[in-house]
Amino acid sequence: MISSFSMWSDQPSDPSPDQPSALGGPGPSCAPPAVPPAAAGLYEVVRQRRDVRGQFTGEPMPPGALHRILGAAHSAPSVGLTQPWDFILVEDEETRAAMHAHVSQERACFAATLTGDRAERFAPIKIDGVLESTLSVVVTYDQDRGAPAVLGRNTIADAGLYSVCLAIENLWLAATAEGLGVGWVSFYREQFVRDLLGIPERVRPVAWLCVGPVSHLETTPDLERHGWAVRRPLDVVIRRERW
Repeated sequence: MISSFSMWSDQPSDPSPDQPSALGGPGPSCAPPAVPPAAAGLYEVVRQRRDVRGQFTGEPMPPGALHRILGAAHSAPSVGLTQPWDFILVEDEETRAAMHAHVSQERACFAATLTGDRAERFAPIKIDGVLESTLSVVVTYDQDRGAPAVLGRNTIADAGLYSVCLAIENLWLAATAEGLGVGWVSFYREQFVRDLLGIPERVRPVAWLCVGPVSHLETTPDLERHGWAVRRPLDVVIRRERW
């Protein structure tokens, strides 16, 4: 197990010794502050979380685990306390086979746009675990929930969508803490999922999540392992006061 701080410090910023750092006390000459045990556990879960594709075992969910991770998702903050999400649990084999066929078609469409090195790097990348996972959880967004007077959404129209994404992250971290895997499938057309699952037109299917026990969680994310992208260090995305 690595230090809880190491995930944030691939290439740490170098504040002046004369100025305090917003990331943890004074300059680099001082030892980093101790991490509270509860926080250390959370940071470890954040470090372990992976977008799972090929490690699902298909075994049954541990008793109570699904209810707990859905409870964590439902506890997420939401604009105006609208809780604009719903969770559709998909276990039917025919439904998942139809989704997998659609995802495969969309994967082929994307692959056709690639050439050279990008095409070679993409070829072995697995993009979904729809068939291999124990079940799928489709998370939706109902923009009409709490309308018309949604407190906090009058100036930021997408605040409800952001709320749904917070619920998804809660679910993902809770599943990781339970030793389970989650994979977010993004190769699909929203209307296809809407038609497949009978979702009303006003409701948006935000995420198709593959969920279930896994053989292991990779130490390095798939896209890094396949050389598709390189993780950016923290210090290059921190800006002080202004852009």
